[in-house]
Amino acid sequence: MNRRFLWREVCGIALLTLIANSQGETFLAGDAETARKSLAKAQPGDEVVLAAGEWRDVDLRLVGHGTKSAPVVVRADKPGGTVFTGASRIRIGGEYVMLTGVRMKDVSGSKADWLEFRIDSKLRANRCIVTDCAFIESADFTPVEIESRWVGIYGDGNTLQRCHLLGKKNKGTTVVVWLGGDDTGHHHLMGNYFGERPRLGKNGGEALRVGDSKSSMMDAECVVEGNLFERCDGETECISNKSCGNVYRSNTFREVQGTLTLRHGNRCTVDGNFFLGNHRSTTGGIRVIGEGHRVVNNYLEGLEGDGFRSPIVLVKGIPNSPENGYFQVKDAIVAFNTVVDCKHGILVGYNDVKEATLAPSDCQFIGNVLMARSAKSKAVILDDGCGAMAWRDNVFGGDGDMPALSGILWRDPRLLQGPDGLWRPSKDSPALDAVEGAALVARFDMDGDERGTPADAGADEVSIGSAKSRPLKRQDVGPEWAVRE
Repeated sequence: MNRRFLWREVCGIALLTLIANSQGETFLAGDAETARKSLAKAQPGDEVVLAAGEWRDVDLRLVGHGTKSAPVVVRADKPGGTVFTGASRIRIGGEYVMLTGVRMKDVSGSKADWLEFRIDSKLRANRCIVTDCAFIESADFTPVEIESRWVGIYGDGNTLQRCHLLGKKNKGTTVVVWLGGDDTGHHHLMGNYFGERPRLGKNGGEALRVGDSKSSMMDAECVVEGNLFERCDGETECISNKSCGNVYRSNTFREVQGTLTLRHGNRCTVDGNFFLGNHRSTTGGIRVIGEGHRVVNNYLEGLEGDGFRSPIVLVKGIPNSPENGYFQVKDAIVAFNTVVDCKHGILVGYNDVKEATLAPSDCQFIGNVLMARSAKSKAVILDDGCGAMAWRDNVFGGDGDMPALSGILWRDPRLLQGPDGLWRPSKDSPALDAVEGAALVARFDMDGDERGTPADAGADEVSIGSAKSRPLKRQDVGPEWAVRE
């Protein structure tokens, strides 16, 4: 059988779409046992179709063995029409299994993750795909579990794409990447919609966590790109990175009362993301902890957070920190970011833990642009002991609690708001051609345009072409059938 796929691009992110015109064998399943038996017979490229209607209190275990070009496909008869409710759960195992089009709604009572990329501790999912699915709690629904998670990603090389996750109320991260042993990472999360999640009032309310403190020194190398996070207010950390070598790229955060936090782990990249606070209270940006991180090309506007929720904050570390503590920030590169009209600007050396006394060390701030809200706004707050920083070719308008340093031009960056609502350098901006050696730090800008030589400071390299990447809206992400509802 020759199953066909189409890679379509949304804001520079390639998304895989199944073309349902295959000539292979199709199995129809009206219950979990029939689905299990069908999968046991399925060959690469075959598909199992789940009947439309309510599937209540169902434990669906999907074990298949496909190939990269011909996965075993499990799909809803009609996208969104196969609805799992009650004490249901879905588990996936094997390799190259694709689950598409199902809806999980108001699931409670199984005392387990709604969906797991594993059958059990012995059988993982590897290189499997969950796409065009929805995970939803109704506004008037209260789960039985005090704590639960929705999606647990195990194994190696799995993909969660174009899914819709909305309304989680109880404790427990919405999506967790688990690491250690056979759970080796290399996952891809793209084109998903993380919708409104109310404030929990304690830890455990993240939208996404990649690893945990015990696995934090493991190289996970996951890619999180092209996702929209909207009013994900569960706790201070909207995204909690707890592993090494991950990439967070071209995501959009709209009115999120939390931050993308590099909580544990080293050598992660935060590139080309859009943080749009719309002046909603306590909206946050990027928090950096650990070694060797790169924070480049990010656009942050209208954020009202301070402290840990500041637009960009490098945190003080704890000497001989335990795994779950705060490791010292070392060798971070913060470059080509644009911060506009935020309550605060860049905060270097902050922590509210009294044991945290280690200032960030050997960090570079290159080609950043900051347009302060007013002349009295603090563009930069530099804590005592944070003097060993390298500043080069930055353009800051506003005030700063720091001595005059070479590498910072204190001048109005002269940004203009374009038709897309973003602030970019005007024709007489001092940010134009302000940075030498840009290609060594960031070859492309937030739009996906290649930087010039010399390059413009800030997230935008001024060009006349259309942007390949832009702030995401609801219609850009998640299942098309969910957007239409």
